[in-house]
Parts: sequence; structure tokens; C-alpha cells
Amino acid sequence: MPVLPDTGYQPTAEDRESLDAWFADYDTLSAQRKVDRMADMAVFPLNLVSDDSAGNGRSAQWDRAQFVETMTQVMGGGSSEDITFDSVRTPVFLSAAMAIVFSDSTMTVEGHTQQLRYADILLRRDGGWAFQTMVQGGWGDNL
Repeated sequence: MPVLPDTGYQPTAEDRESLDAWFADYDTLSAQRKVDRMADMAVFPLNLVSDDSAGNGRSAQWDRAQFVETMTQVMGGGSSEDITFDSVRTPVFLSAAMAIVFSDSTMTVEGHTQQLRYADILLRRDGGWAFQTMVQGGWGDNL
């Protein structure tokens, strides 16, 4: 992952490695459509920020049940088709316990690719990372 200029909190090698490992685990669960396990990696209520099809900014909070229901629907919970992700992530550590991570990702499903750009706010709790806020365009009609 690229590192931004030398400002603010400077992450340690362990900070970076643990965040990279968290995303590797999350991507694996996403590819396997293990939505319940993905939910285990979040802090609820989960904040969502997006825009809708009318071009308006939207925000909401989801509980675990809403996350599981929506992500299962979006990801095709029963599908056996492989999903792959190729992502470049740029973390900005605000402290040892908070990071905003900007992602440019290519998702491939059934041979079709889609470019994604999004940001997540992650918190470190009890030594592990969890996402607390998702920011991505195009989700607003689901909020």
C-alpha cells in the first residue's frame, strides 16, 4: 500500500502489517460470500455514506441484521461463481487505533470486471481491526 506524506501519526510496521492482514482476510471472506463472517469484522451500528440514483448524498446506520441482509442480496449469497478482488489501498493512520483506508479495486465476477473506489474507517480494538464506516458511491438507494 502507498504511504502518504510525512504528516501526523506515523504507523509502525506492525500497524501496516495488521491492517494489510485484516483486508486480506476480509477480501477472502468477500470472495467466498461469507457475509456473517464479514459482519464479525465490523463495529455496529455501522455508518454508511453514499449517494443515490438521484444524485443526493445519503447516510445511514445499519445494525448487523441489515448488513447481512443487504450484503447477501448484493453479493448473491447463494451463487457459486467466483469473485476476485485486485485492490490498491492507501491507508491514512490518524492514530495507532484509527485509520481511513482509500481503496481502488477491480472486482471480477463471472468474467465481468467492475472498478470500485471506496473508503473505510477502521478502529483497532483489543488488538484487532474492525470497520466502522463504509463510504462508497452508488449505495444510497439501499440506505
